[in-house]
Amino acid sequence: MSTTGTTATTIDVDRSDADYRAWLKEAVRKVQADANRSADTHLLRFPLPEAWGIDLYLKDESTHPTGSLKHRLARSLFLYALCNGWIRPGRPVIEASSGSTAVSEAYFAKLIGVPFIAVMPRTTSPEKCRLIEFHGGECHFVDDSMKMYEESAELAARTGGHYMDQFTYAERATDWRGNNNIAESMYQQLRLERYPEPAWIVATAGTGGTSATIARYVHYMQHDTRICVPDPENSCFFDGWTRNDPHATSDCGSRIEGIGRPRMEPSFVPGAIDRMMRVPDAASVAACRALERVIGRKAGGSTGTGVWSALKIISEMVAEGRTGSVVTLLCDGGERYLDKYYSDAWLAEQGLDITPYARTLDTMLATGVWSEPVG
Repeated sequence: MSTTGTTATTIDVDRSDADYRAWLKEAVRKVQADANRSADTHLLRFPLPEAWGIDLYLKDESTHPTGSLKHRLARSLFLYALCNGWIRPGRPVIEASSGSTAVSEAYFAKLIGVPFIAVMPRTTSPEKCRLIEFHGGECHFVDDSMKMYEESAELAARTGGHYMDQFTYAERATDWRGNNNIAESMYQQLRLERYPEPAWIVATAGTGGTSATIARYVHYMQHDTRICVPDPENSCFFDGWTRNDPHATSDCGSRIEGIGRPRMEPSFVPGAIDRMMRVPDAASVAACRALERVIGRKAGGSTGTGVWSALKIISEMVAEGRTGSVVTLLCDGGERYLDKYYSDAWLAEQGLDITPYARTLDTMLATGVWSEPVG
């Protein structure tokens, strides 16, 4: 509208809401207080022969209050959404997830007093549903897992809630420059070790947010560390990365819970990554079981994927006479997967033979020599 020849007045719309701002301030305080109480997670040493001059560490994310690496992601997503004004009192937070992210988000929703709804496939295990409901969440089932995203957005629109959308916001919700992110924590914990700057950090990808945070921090701090992302079978990340194809897809879901996706997720940042490996599912399971034998800890399949790749990298370092350190993640505990990765019946049902992969690991840990199983 033209104001030529008239005296215009200032149009002023003030949407300040003292009650909402008081609620927001308290919600942010509660989420930050959780981080303060939780302190940091441990960096565990995986014993290797001293003569190799190589140290392997596992960042133990299973010790978070909700038992997995996804606790960090959920905390970041909640702070990001709260500070953007997306989460409102009494309105639900909705997420497309049947796994550890949903468990952790249910925890934070309960912490700040808002409803939580996890949109998940009808085939989700009863144990995952139980954990979500234990933290006060509600399970909303779909028959087609590829419809989870669409159904989550529609549910948010119908209820006036907020669709958290971890697969879009995971890479931007965390401050990758520092502020106690997982990468900064690793380097702080390594500073008194004999190799404080790791040669490699190995991080598996579900959303891709963790590998993006670590890689960006490494580049920002000008470290020489390289980033490797192992990918399980039936995931498109490896194909999309190797072919530079942002539209790569997979028509089958990953058997390794928490990692691998059927589409190239927005939070997966291929350009920040130095190296990828496609790891057979049987190798991931064999590495889980080897980890328990060596350090006495059960871990989930995604940890096995990372350990397999880390040990392959270490075997290359041994062969080349290089010393240094390697870090990977203990993403969650194995107690959630006793009926899967620790069940011989499940392996038989899936047609997985871990024996040749177990032999590879036994030989490598004894001699440093890597002999890839041949099918």
